[in-house]
This record gives sequence, structure tokens and C-alpha cells, in this order.
Amino acid sequence: MKLTLRKSRTVLSMFVIIVLCLIQFTTTSCSKDKTPEGFVDIQKVIPDVLLDIRYYGHHNFVGEKVDGYLVPKCLITKQAADALAQVQKDLAPFSMSLKIYDCYRPQRAVNHFVRWAKEIDNTNTKKEFYPTVDKANLFKDGYIDSKSGHSRGSTVDLTIVPLPALKQTEYIPGQKLVECYLPAEQRFADNTLDMGTGFDCFHELSHTANKNIGEQQNNNRQLLKMLMEKQGFKNYDLEWWHYTLKNEPYPNTYFDFLIE
Repeated sequence: MKLTLRKSRTVLSMFVIIVLCLIQFTTTSCSKDKTPEGFVDIQKVIPDVLLDIRYYGHHNFVGEKVDGYLVPKCLITKQAADALAQVQKDLAPFSMSLKIYDCYRPQRAVNHFVRWAKEIDNTNTKKEFYPTVDKANLFKDGYIDSKSGHSRGSTVDLTIVPLPALKQTEYIPGQKLVECYLPAEQRFADNTLDMGTGFDCFHELSHTANKNIGEQQNNNRQLLKMLMEKQGFKNYDLEWWHYTLKNEPYPNTYFDFLIE
């Protein structure tokens, strides 16, 4: 009788845990490390896509490898990947390709951003990434938040590269930094179309519809926007590189599995 009662309590406890996990699933993932079904490696869907996963390395506003990025992969929902494949297909006749900076972002990476933003005296990357912004205002100005659409799995940071692609300039930690809003020939050399600023540039020139960029830069942004919107993505108007699939499959779920 005691054994049966103990088993019943064990089963009940497991049931309670499962129910609680399902209730919490709308805000976080039940499994912190295992890649859930429905996510894919973008290079399995678009083998010729170009990657420059900035948070895997040191060339980003934090200035170091970010938590959760064990490999330089773009993991993303299957729906978003299929839509990006159509964008890549539309670019192919014009000898151009997508280049991706970031896809799914673990919640632990967002937490890393928050910790960094609170380290007010750590301004090692200010010169390039937020040259005109007081670090103390990064939260207030909306550059850093405790949650990111990237953690839902259907948001991507990307640009366009003309083909054949020039070799990407290698960033060497500690090298002299240059303001991200300067003309393309002066800022960090990227092999992309000139979009008016570098990636992750915390500056008003990064606003997609900013009128102070050149005509060709605006045309390049509008090309990217047109192609992405055609496949069901919506742009974040403060960042020309940031797009989210409108019909994202996990609109209320913030995952935290590792990128591996």
C-alpha cells in the first residue's frame, strides 16, 4: 500500500511539473539547451547564403563573444527559413546574395547584453557602435531591452552582398575603431551593398527611412525592404537590418537553447 501511494505521489508530482512547464511555455522554453523541433540551420535550407554571425566573435557592441553562441550558426524557424530562401532566389538573377548577421538569439545572450549595458564604465566599443549615445541611456533610448524578438526564432538581421563577394575584412580585437555612421570608405570595411551605416549602429542614420542618407544608400535599403516584405517580413523602423516574419510561429515564446 505504501509503495503504491509513493508511486502515485511521484506520478502526480511529474504531472504538476509538466503542467507548470506548459503554462510557462508562452514566455520561456521548457528545455534550456535542446534545439526544439521547428528550427533549422539556415545553411541547410540556403546553402549559398553568406554568414557573418557577429555575436559569436568580438566585432559587436559588447566587444566579446556573447553567451549562448557556441558556433557561428544561424538557427531559425522553418517558416522564416523558407521565406528567406525565396528572397535569396529573387536576388540570384541579379548576382546578389543575402548576408546574415544574426538569427535566433538565446535569452541568455539578451541577458548578457543587459549586464553589459549596466556596466556604465565599460565603453570599449563606444567609438564604433554608439559614438553619439550616452551608455547610461541605452535602455531609455530603446537600444537594449530585457527581451528580444530574436529569441522567438523568426527575426533576422541581414543585408545584401553583390556577387562574387569580396573577401570580408577580418576584425582583430583591439584594433582602432571607427564610427559606424561614417561613409562606407571610412568605416569598418564590409563586403555588402552600402546601406548608410554599419550593422548594429546605434545612431539615427540607422533608421530605415532616415532622409539624411544618400540616394544610392536609400535605394539599397528599399531593395532589401521590398524583397523582405514580399515574403512576409516586417522591418523594425529603427534598424534597417532587422526583420521579423509577420506570421511567426512562436509569437509569445522566448527560447533559451544554445546555438551549437
